[in-house]
Amino acid sequence: MARPILLHTAALALACIAGNALAEGTAPVNAELVAKGAYLARAGDCVACHTAPQGKPFAGGLAMSTPIGAVYSTNITPDKTHGIGDWSYDDFAKLMRTGVTKAGYTVYPAMPYPSFSRLGDDDLHALYAYFTQGVQPDPTPNKKADIPWPLSMRFPLALWRMAFAPTPTPATVPADAQPTLLRGAYLVQGLGHCGACHTARGVAFQEKALTADNNTTYLAGGAPIDGWPVPSLRNTHGGGLAQWSKEDIVEFLQTGRNPRSASFGGMNDVVAHSTQYLSETDLGSIALFLKSLPDGSSVPPPYVPDPKVGQDLHAGIVNGRGAQVYLDRCAGCHRSDGQGNGKAFPALAGNAVLQTSDPTSGIKIVLSGSAVPSTMKAPSALTMAPYAGLLSDDDIAQVVSFIQTSWGNHGGPATASQVATLRKSSPPLQPMTAAAFAAGRVVPTPLVPQAGASAAVGKP
Repeated sequence: MARPILLHTAALALACIAGNALAEGTAPVNAELVAKGAYLARAGDCVACHTAPQGKPFAGGLAMSTPIGAVYSTNITPDKTHGIGDWSYDDFAKLMRTGVTKAGYTVYPAMPYPSFSRLGDDDLHALYAYFTQGVQPDPTPNKKADIPWPLSMRFPLALWRMAFAPTPTPATVPADAQPTLLRGAYLVQGLGHCGACHTARGVAFQEKALTADNNTTYLAGGAPIDGWPVPSLRNTHGGGLAQWSKEDIVEFLQTGRNPRSASFGGMNDVVAHSTQYLSETDLGSIALFLKSLPDGSSVPPPYVPDPKVGQDLHAGIVNGRGAQVYLDRCAGCHRSDGQGNGKAFPALAGNAVLQTSDPTSGIKIVLSGSAVPSTMKAPSALTMAPYAGLLSDDDIAQVVSFIQTSWGNHGGPATASQVATLRKSSPPLQPMTAAAFAAGRVVPTPLVPQAGASAAVGKP
């Protein structure tokens, strides 16, 4: 019954907006187009960047760190003074595709306009309709970047754009294309801008690849964000999605969890504010596209289960300090065989996060604790308590090393010095509730296309 209620609520809200517009003498609102734009705004996760914690939706002000100082997201509500209320469609489309504002300057590439440059006209018109007619105007002023002069000058951004941003080319559908696969590519490489996080960057902080065409760099893993390593989304072993099925990917994007893993760090926001709202058809298309991305030239070994450690722990045989800490602190939820407990406590054996040489994620989770977001299909925001106050640097290094190298895992060991360094920047996670993941970022639930909706490129 949840979907009909949400659809009725969204339709009622849009009807009210249309009524208000007519009462004020403005152009009537195309409710269907606004609803489509609301859905696309969810797909692009616009609210996550353009809303400050405890701020008004889309009113900007979120600080984003760069090596030369913080930049702040801008107000994209239809306020005529501080937002985009006096922007034409052409002004909006130019910014989205080229990064150039109505005032003529180039925005910082914290806005992923290189990805948005391939959006189709239909989708841009829908997004424009939503942000000008479906969002409440808010007069929050924009904040200047905390970048000192002369680094704050804008003309280098235009040079960066000319060097690294692609020529805007709306996606087209080849006659012999597979529509579902192309839809996934369009969402991942375009509006979803997944490469902004999951693709490595060059010396000028440009994404080394913007699409999956003729390379194995795209989505092969990116630079750390807020201290969290960013994993590969390619169909590869050793940290990628080779062990995941299409259904595993869809479930993860809907709920932040599946039998193989659970979301953490910045991915919690993506699930909470964006992917949980996408249709089954779109999520399936995304999964199909990700599974189509091949290994690179260096193919990591596949995970092969090794039951010996689990058998030893189950029999009370403890070999080393790391095994003892695991048995005392972790096995109650994740089991002696590392298989976890369904979707409540993720498996550690074979977990893609634990198959790389970098133990940072494991260390940060043990130090700070973790949580998965509350979503429509999985409302329980399950949490893991932090151990920073209970375990020493050496104990955490030992247990993370044990986890990364047991049950057949191919991960690298951790050191006490790594733990000591990360402890300084890993405060304990606060108790998580549904509201905690959406604080200040709650927007009306958009209309979700039905299962039979078109999967053509640019037409959700």
